[in-house]
Amino acid sequence: MTSRFPPIAVLLGGPSAEHDVSVVSGSAVADALEDLGHRVERHLIDLDGRWWRLPAGSRGPADPPSAWDDPVAIGAIGPESAAAAIGRLADADAAPVVFIALHGPFGEDGTVQALLEAARLPYTGSAVAASAIGMDKAIFKRLCRGIGLPIADWREIRSDRWAADRAGVLGELEAFASGTGDPRLMVKPARLGSSVGMTLAHVEAERAPAIELALRHDTLVLAEAYVAGARDLEVAVIGNDPARLELYGPGEIVAGHEFYDYAAKYTLGLSRTTPTADVDPVTRATILKIARDCYRAIGAEGFARIDFLLNPEGVALSEINTIPGFTPISLFPVMAALGGHSFGAVAERIVELALERHAGAVRPRLTPADLPR
Repeated sequence: MTSRFPPIAVLLGGPSAEHDVSVVSGSAVADALEDLGHRVERHLIDLDGRWWRLPAGSRGPADPPSAWDDPVAIGAIGPESAAAAIGRLADADAAPVVFIALHGPFGEDGTVQALLEAARLPYTGSAVAASAIGMDKAIFKRLCRGIGLPIADWREIRSDRWAADRAGVLGELEAFASGTGDPRLMVKPARLGSSVGMTLAHVEAERAPAIELALRHDTLVLAEAYVAGARDLEVAVIGNDPARLELYGPGEIVAGHEFYDYAAKYTLGLSRTTPTADVDPVTRATILKIARDCYRAIGAEGFARIDFLLNPEGVALSEINTIPGFTPISLFPVMAALGGHSFGAVAERIVELALERHAGAVRPRLTPADLPR
């Protein structure tokens, strides 16, 4: 079978707390694309930021956390620096399209996107600015609130302010919680995903430990007003052209824990999901409109998952994930399947969109004669 695509370089792992999840996502994507006859290269990025090229045709271990700790043991070629690895990709006889299956900092925040832009390589998902905005929950919330989208209220805590005036910060959070009428606050790192470092602080005494935990992962922490009785809903979005987006869902998650934490997200059978949430037509239309507006507002491209909270008082936009989970139990590919896309077809469509954007966005190479005098 001859592939209509150039080689596809799948990036998985990454130097973030979401490393293991990214390995699962990237392995699932690579397997699906290989099964469809595409030439796939797997590039594992370890926790130290080193790049390891896996042998041709390697499917890797089934269970990532321990087996991938020693890439040499599974025949990986390397290690390489990010600059060396990307340079090698760019200089290859058949330059690849890069499928970014990295979650969290470095992979989802615009960093690797900027490196690939500099190398003029096509890559999947959003470009640098949209990736950075989507990853930074504080900036994302400010932008969405500024254009009138419904967002649960929040407060921001910087690490330097916390170190200098813990009592003052806690006093402000107490006033904030009192104003909402509910002492519970969702405390999380501003620039991380998969609910890593996230705590539901039920009472005042739990807030300081929750902030300390979040600050282990980031220098900026959000304390969000708790949305009581909320249902967790998600929408899948695919497309580059804001006028021709494909939207699927909303799907729903019934968390196996008090909130949708890391274990509830990635432990098979712990939580329940459905790609078709039981909501009335008006609510569904409202959620899809907000999802479309949010995607357009940050300039997202390729694909994304947008999360919502729904309770009797209405809908609240939670966040956007510009590289959503692509694991076998992730809701994003399952929702897209309702539009007739198999798991592999979703991955193929995302590659197509990457190539389409790259073809239309390649900047001309300047010579000294082109510079203004």
